[in-house]
Amino acid sequence: QVQLVESGGGLVQPGGSLRLSCAASGSIFSLYVMGWYRQAPGKQREFVAGFARRGTTNYADSVKGRFTISRDNAKNTVYLQMNSLKPEDTALYYCNEDRTGAWGQGTQVTVSS
Repeated sequence: QVQLVESGGGLVQPGGSLRLSCAASGSIFSLYVMGWYRQAPGKQREFVAGFARRGTTNYADSVKGRFTISRDNAKNTVYLQMNSLKPEDTALYYCNEDRTGAWGQGTQVTVSS
């Protein structure tokens, strides 16, 4: 079973940046279909960014041009670089592996002055 552990969340001012990391277990990380989701209080979990099965990247319209997903297969890690953060980006951010349905425990991102 794939295990995912997120890190890198925190409190940041509007306009600031954060980089989230998600470390995955397993020896075939290069085949994992990885993505980031978020859930704000009182709202449903929503897709943020992810790798499609052919390796291309997809982004929610709300984060296009500000967030970048990347991966380092040698480190079994996927990243989410978040720039120009807005208060509406405040949420619990989760890492997901699509083929197995595995989820991490989440890392909190709070954007506030």
